[in-house]
Amino acid sequence: MSNFNWSTKRVVITGGAGFVGRYLVENLRRAGCKEIFIPRKADCDLRDIGNVRRLYDEVKPHIVIHLAATVGGIGANREHPGSFFYDNLMMGVQLLDEAYKRGVEKFISLATICAYPKFTPVPFKEEEIWNGYPEETNAPYGLAKKMLMVQSQAYRQEYNYNSITVFPTNLYGPNDNFDPKSSHVIPALIKKCFDAIDRGDKEIVIWGDGSPTREFLYVEDAAEGIRLAAEKYNSSEPVNLGSSFEISIKDLAHLVVKETGFTGKIVWDTAMPNGQPRRKLDTSRAEKEFGFKSQTDFPEGLRKTVEWYRGQAR
Repeated sequence: MSNFNWSTKRVVITGGAGFVGRYLVENLRRAGCKEIFIPRKADCDLRDIGNVRRLYDEVKPHIVIHLAATVGGIGANREHPGSFFYDNLMMGVQLLDEAYKRGVEKFISLATICAYPKFTPVPFKEEEIWNGYPEETNAPYGLAKKMLMVQSQAYRQEYNYNSITVFPTNLYGPNDNFDPKSSHVIPALIKKCFDAIDRGDKEIVIWGDGSPTREFLYVEDAAEGIRLAAEKYNSSEPVNLGSSFEISIKDLAHLVVKETGFTGKIVWDTAMPNGQPRRKLDTSRAEKEFGFKSQTDFPEGLRKTVEWYRGQAR
């Protein structure tokens, strides 16, 4: 797929109205893509094979980028392991199978760093992805997403079908999900601080002891990485998307407190789970294979995210 020309492609982006999706849509439009189709869950539940077939029959896409997912933080994963497994597995497996059957040129699926083993050596290299079981609180979600890589490899081996699986690290940025029932750590902390300021609270409570580390990738950088992978990467071997920046939850919390202006105390609830001890990706494959390197440094990205949330009606 050399000399890739987005202006000639009809593209389906599942989850295109979501957090990552809206940035990817904007990125592809800047790259010249004119025909982008976004199925909405309300009228196209992708767990239903009939809806998947109807979508493909109506749009006849050249490219499918599968971002749609049932996701959430540690709490949501603990409460809904069954639906997180089922929803993510069924959407992905059926979308990829039907894409192959219809001769869709290329299928790109977004997996998750949660698929890596709990005690993966840092930085996480793609070769380590099978060397252990994922962190327990989000294992059903991580394994469901990991199966898309297995399917991609199997379909390439048997049918020579071109699909790829991208493994992004934790994403953040403006327009993120700030619902405390399902949000990830950065939006959850930002909302927690602003809610405390609004109520005049003297402290905020955060799960765990603050020792785990995480790597974060700004959402606009993630969209750029997905586009480059769609254009240039044609292997079913997993590929990481990250920033190579690692920060502890404790240090993250102090940065968020500073940016939001919360002046109270942080209380660590050590009775609650920490999650995976460390997360940091080796991003050399993405840089080598399709020239991706993140551009947004973390303090700048965090500042933009806090400012966006500050400007919303809360």
